[in-house]
Amino acid sequence: MGDACGIGPEIIAKWWRAGGGSAVVVGSPAVMRRALGWLPFSCEVVALNSLAEQASLASGQMGVWAPPCLPEDLLDAPIGQVDVRAGRAAAACIREAVRLAQQGQVAGIVTAPLHKEALALAGEPYPGHTELLQAEGSPPGQPPAPVRMMLANEQLKTVLVTIHVSLREAIEQVTQAAVLETIRITQASAQLWGMLRPRIAVAGLNPHAGEGGLFGNEELTIIGPAIEAARAEGIEASGPYAPDTVFMRARHAPEHPGEFDVVIAMYHDQGLIPVKYLGLDQGVNVTLGLPFVRTSPDHGTAFDLAGTGQADEASFTHAVKVARMLVAGRLGLGG
Repeated sequence: MGDACGIGPEIIAKWWRAGGGSAVVVGSPAVMRRALGWLPFSCEVVALNSLAEQASLASGQMGVWAPPCLPEDLLDAPIGQVDVRAGRAAAACIREAVRLAQQGQVAGIVTAPLHKEALALAGEPYPGHTELLQAEGSPPGQPPAPVRMMLANEQLKTVLVTIHVSLREAIEQVTQAAVLETIRITQASAQLWGMLRPRIAVAGLNPHAGEGGLFGNEELTIIGPAIEAARAEGIEASGPYAPDTVFMRARHAPEHPGEFDVVIAMYHDQGLIPVKYLGLDQGVNVTLGLPFVRTSPDHGTAFDLAGTGQADEASFTHAVKVARMLVAGRLGLGG
C-alpha cells in the first residue's frame, strides 16, 4: 500500500479499476476505502480473512489483506504529511508482503511509494524499500543477500553500484568487489528479461571516465579491473565509459537501437536522472538479487497530490506489467 498519507492508495485504486482484480492489496481496508472516496467510481473493499477468498470476489470488489500489526489510529494520520503511523504501517505491509512471497502465496510484490522520513520516525534502520526488502527477504539466520536497484523503462535500463547513501559515502563504496558484484547480479537477473548475454556497459565515476587518470584514478584501479574480471567469467561487460554519454549510447529508440542493453552506474543520481528524464510515467524500479520479484513505480509519495484524486497511476501500472513479465520469466527458468 505504501505510505497511507501519500498517493499510494489512490494509484492502487486507479490501477485496480483498470483491470487489476487478480492482485491482492496488502494494506489497510479503511485507508483503501478512504482513497476510493476521492475517485469518481465505486468499489467495495473486502477485508480478506484468507488469500483463498480473493478468487471468489465479484467484479467491483477489491480484496485487501491487512497485516496484523497495523496502527489502529492510522486514519488519524494527516493526508499529505510525514507521520510515524504511516511509516509503521508501510513497514508492516512490506514485511507481510515478503512473508507471503516467501511462502509462495503470491508470485511477486509491487510496492507503492513510502516516505523515507516516516520510515525513520517509525524506528526502522533502513533508508528505503530496497534495504528493508533485502533484510526481510533473506533466509532466517543468514546474512542479507546482495541486492541492487535497477531503474528501467522501454528505452533505458540502469543498475546502481551504490544506492541510498551520501555522495561522499558512495564514492568510498565504489570498490572493485562492489562493481564486480553488481555486474554479476545484473548478468544473472537479465535472464528474466529474456537476455542470455546482455551487453553491459559500465559508467565511470569521474568526468570523462577519469581521462586516463587526469581526473581521478578509480577507473584505472577499481572499475577497469572489475570489468576485466567479469569478462574473464564470460560476461559481456565493457567500459568504463564517460558518464555524460554512455546513457545516450544505450538508449533504445526507433531511430537509435542502442549499443548496450543495460548501464551500470556508480551512484544513485548518476543512474536515475537519465531514466527519469525520459519520463516518470514509464519508469519502474526493480530490485535485483531477491528470491522473489519486486517492482515499484519510480516516483515518491507526492504529498502535494495526496487526497486530490489527481495522482497519475501510469508508472504503477507499468510496474505491475513488468512484475508479471519477470514472474513469467522466473517460472520459465524453473525459479
